[in-house]
Amino acid sequence: MSLIRVAAARLLPWLFALYAAATLLHFAHNAHYLARYPNLPASWPGASVYAAWGVLTALGVLGFALYAGGARRIGRSLLGVYALLGFGGLLHYTRAPLADHSAMMNATIWAEAAAGTLLLVDVVLLGGGTITRITRCAKVP
Repeated sequence: MSLIRVAAARLLPWLFALYAAATLLHFAHNAHYLARYPNLPASWPGASVYAAWGVLTALGVLGFALYAGGARRIGRSLLGVYALLGFGGLLHYTRAPLADHSAMMNATIWAEAAAGTLLLVDVVLLGGGTITRITRCAKVP
């Protein structure tokens, strides 16, 4: 195993926890201040926001457990999807521009996206051997 993959494997639990915390912070802020988020329906119950976080996090926990249990490929795939979902918070900006959101709204949105990016990069690095095998098989003119 390469040094990069070893480092990525060591970082995985920490980046997973960081991303889970960032998503919880963003979803909790959404649930508590939903009526203040620009152009979002104030009628959404906060409980449904927490339920969405629970489903999202269950996907991540399943991916992490599968990876840790030896099902590396499917575990990485689920972790990758979990991390990609962190970009969903940026959809707030399709409803209203950045300036229409409070500083805390922007902070939670960007923290979730940043943590998701770190986790996604780590997951990609964990599977780095696949890319090497494909490039070695390619014919170079």
